[in-house]
Amino acid sequence: MIVQMCRSKILRATVTGSELDYEGSLTIDGTLMDEVGILEYEKILVGNLTNGNRFETYAIRSEKNNTIILNGATAHLGNAGDKIVIFAFAMMDIEEARKFKPRIVVLSEKNKIVKKLP
Repeated sequence: MIVQMCRSKILRATVTGSELDYEGSLTIDGTLMDEVGILEYEKILVGNLTNGNRFETYAIRSEKNNTIILNGATAHLGNAGDKIVIFAFAMMDIEEARKFKPRIVVLSEKNKIVKKLP
């Protein structure tokens, strides 16, 4: 049996801006992407803790520290200052899934890592 598991999570990221005139995606500080193992152009799920919106898009790497930018259509789903959660998933067999631990970080108001889980 194959199951879909949460592989990576960035908790309580603060949106730093939006760019409506862009093809789409979520721009994420590359250091944060590396920390949780999210790849550039990887499909992600985003939950906006501030307004309840949820959307799928893909990750774009930023070399600017602490950057989280809503691009294209996603710019309509949040504002600078909103808190979001960013998820990436993986398919794995049930035995691997039982042993698997996701890479999770919790961020400060300024998008700095304050805790690593588990």
